Amino acid sequence: MAEGPEPRYNGNVDFPRALRERRTRSRLSQLELATRAGTTQRHLSFVESGRSVPGRNMVIRLAESLELPLRDRNELLVSAGFAPAYAESPLDGPVLAPVRTAIDHILRGYQPYPALVVDGRGDLIAANEALGLITEGAAAELVGPGRNVYRLALHPAGMAPRIRNLAEWARHILARLGHLPELRDELAGYVPDLEPSAGQLGFAVPLDLLSARGELHLMTTVTTFATAVDVTLAELKLEAFLPVDPATAAILQAAAEAGQAPGNM
Repeated sequence: MAEGPEPRYNGNVDFPRALRERRTRSRLSQLELATRAGTTQRHLSFVESGRSVPGRNMVIRLAESLELPLRDRNELLVSAGFAPAYAESPLDGPVLAPVRTAIDHILRGYQPYPALVVDGRGDLIAANEALGLITEGAAAELVGPGRNVYRLALHPAGMAPRIRNLAEWARHILARLGHLPELRDELAGYVPDLEPSAGQLGFAVPLDLLSARGELHLMTTVTTFATAVDVTLAELKLEAFLPVDPATAAILQAAAEAGQAPGNM
C-alpha cells in the first residue's frame, strides 16, 4: 500500500496520530474521509495505523478533504515528513503589498461604519477611523495595532462595561476561539456568569453598545480571502460593524461628519 519514495523533510514525527486527531476533530469517519480524498477506507486505515506511508500528494489531498486551514495543512505535511506547501509571507513584505492596498481601500469604503482587520489570533492589523467610536474609553494598553481585539471586547478595562448584552456577545466571541484555547480560557475568566436575555436574538447576535453619542445597535460581517494560498493572507479577517437600525446609522454618520473618533485606533 505504500506509495513511491519522495524526499522527506523530517522523519521524527507521528503522522498517523496527527491525521487521526484532525479527522476526529472534523467528525468524519474513515470512510467519509477516504471517499472525499479519492482513496479507500482500507488504505486510510493502514495510513492511520502506520502500516502504510502516504506520499506527499496523498497528504495534501487528505488535508484538503479535511478542509484544514493552510497552517494546519502545512503542519500535517511536516508531520508526514514533507516540506510545507504553503508560503507564509510577512504582511509588510513586497509579496503582499497589493493586499495591504486592498485592505486600506476596503476599510475606507466601510466609513462611516466601523471596520477592522485581524490576523489568525485576533490581533489588530488595521482599522478605519469609525472604530474609535466603539472603542472609546478603553485602556490604552488594549487599543491599537498588534493588540488583541477579542481581549479588547471582553476585558473589564476594554469595551465590556459598555456592552449591554454582554452575555450573548461574550458567548459569540468565545465560540470563535476554539483554536486558541489559552486565550479563550483567559477571556472566559473576564465574563461574569450572566444569563442571556429573554429577548429574541433574531437572525444574528447583535452588539448593543453604549457610546458618547448614544446607544449603538450593531451586527457584524466577516470577510476572508477565500482563495488564498498564503498562510498569512488566509488567516486575515475583515470584520465590519453595521447598523441594525436607522438611529444607529444616524449616529455613525454624524460622528463621521463631525470628524469625531474618540479613542481613534
